[in-house]
Amino acid sequence: MTVINTNIKSLVSQNAMVKNNRDLSDAMQQLSTGKRINSAKDDAAGLAISSRMTSQITGLNQAIRNGNDSVSMLQTTEGAMIEMTNMLQRMRELAVQSSNDTYTSVDRGYLDLEFQQLKAEVNRITDDTEWNGMGIMDGSVVNDDGVIGKFEFQVGANDGQIITHTIADMGFIADVGKAQFNLATAHTTGVSQVSTLTLSGTYLAGDVIEFKVGDTTKKYTVEPADLTGNNTANLTQIATKLRTLTSNAATPPVFGIGGTLVTVANNVLTFTATATNTAFTPTVTNTPRGALQNISTLNIQNNTNSNTSIRELDTAINRINTERAGIGAVINRLTYAVDNLANVSQNTSESRSRIMDADYAKASSELARTQIISQAATAMLAQANQQPQTVLQLLQG
Repeated sequence: MTVINTNIKSLVSQNAMVKNNRDLSDAMQQLSTGKRINSAKDDAAGLAISSRMTSQITGLNQAIRNGNDSVSMLQTTEGAMIEMTNMLQRMRELAVQSSNDTYTSVDRGYLDLEFQQLKAEVNRITDDTEWNGMGIMDGSVVNDDGVIGKFEFQVGANDGQIITHTIADMGFIADVGKAQFNLATAHTTGVSQVSTLTLSGTYLAGDVIEFKVGDTTKKYTVEPADLTGNNTANLTQIATKLRTLTSNAATPPVFGIGGTLVTVANNVLTFTATATNTAFTPTVTNTPRGALQNISTLNIQNNTNSNTSIRELDTAINRINTERAGIGAVINRLTYAVDNLANVSQNTSESRSRIMDADYAKASSELARTQIISQAATAMLAQANQQPQTVLQLLQG
């Protein structure tokens, strides 16, 4: 059948060109981006799989950095402990020297000067050693569960893939009354007693604050949750807890124990007794602090104290050795964990590559094929458009 209005050959050529140009566009996109999957239409399932793999790979790579950071922190901690051990060894040497009765009390006094300075420096190192702004040896780090000194190292791409290690508070309380308060009390016959309790110093978890108004005694134990801010904020937090402890009514004004009105402003509590001459007696008990608490009172000023120091320093050195052994074991574990993470990340990246990345040999061959077909289709379309002109020959007479 010879027709003009509908050029079937031209339509066939056009459709072939559209399909070929689509393949040509896909090949050029793959070669341009280096990816086999550039949108969901290319491979919906492959896109979903590769997306999950990407999450794993980025998580694994971050976990590798986490592990290396953890190793650095633990190495910093052990480095401080090495110097502490060196000082304890020197202190032991001085104690052995002072235990010899060839030295006078004056000589022992000279030896004790260095001994006390080294002891103070051991404690200062535990207080001042930091990593990323955190005190890592003074018991100031409290995790979300309220455990002092416990670190959770995220060494996996998913939730719960952690390695934990607890670094003990390695110091000691150098003096009595580190946690303290100041009490101002007015005693006037026939006048209600007003007492002001001002919290000061540095409190530690486990410190006990006890006070008595009349015949009623209240006791509060400082919790790790009270020590999460700076010292000023911590004191205010503890004062607020003491204020709550004294309350016996739910609505303002809240009156405390023994008919005493208790108010709080920052770190200051004010007790106003409604009864005259009501006795108010507070006390504070410090918690023994630190793994090296046993050396806090040592001196080598006489033979007996020197021999005691030798025994206690042996205990302290062994305690640090135990802590260093634990740190070393965790460092080795973290090192193996990081190596494994790197291996998993490498293999996962290789798997993702097989799904996502373009095969350049295949894509370039496809580009050449579609370009040739495109040129041929263009030529055939031109020929198809010329075919209806033969109808004019039938009209010539």
